[in-house]
Amino acid sequence: MMADNLASLDTLVRGFSDPVHDAQVSFRVLLDVLARPGTTRSIDVVLDDAVDRRWPAAAFAAVLTLADFSTPVWLQQPDEALAQAIRFHTGAPLVDESREAAFAYISDPAKMPPIDGFSHGTPEAPQHSATLLIRVAALEGGRPLRLTGPGIRSDIRIAPVGVADSFWHERTALSAQAPCGIDCYFFCGRSVIGVPRTTRVELN
Repeated sequence: MMADNLASLDTLVRGFSDPVHDAQVSFRVLLDVLARPGTTRSIDVVLDDAVDRRWPAAAFAAVLTLADFSTPVWLQQPDEALAQAIRFHTGAPLVDESREAAFAYISDPAKMPPIDGFSHGTPEAPQHSATLLIRVAALEGGRPLRLTGPGIRSDIRIAPVGVADSFWHERTALSAQAPCGIDCYFFCGRSVIGVPRTTRVELN
């Protein structure tokens, strides 16, 4: 048993180099991109080289920053190294059903479940909705989208790659349930864009 535990630690992907400082840096960026929807920011913290080889560094930093023992995480695709790192560094439980998740880690946005497969919160507790952490191949070059709403002076355009049109249509339909809804982050490399539930998205 001890040998198994040592082997497990040997393969564990390390977390933040400076956990307190790096979590604060990441949290400020994650708040800022939701306050300024559609703007691109970089999460510049020191991470294990293994992170850049396996996952977008910004997405990994976001999981370490946001998840804790009280926030169930759902992984769209099995990834034992990521699951192990989440359990070890955050204490967050991993769940099998997307509807149970506070945070959903989406590694293939073209095949993500319908939005109805995630928690939208309730009128009494909208904060109990899921937040989607979505990996994309690029933050530019996909379907052009026009964003308007709080935090946007006029409008702003984004074009993340690989997100199905059906996702945006489902999200628009969900707006009738405000203040319930879904907050989204889109990650590529060390960069992130936020699209909160209050943002209106039009396909161009």
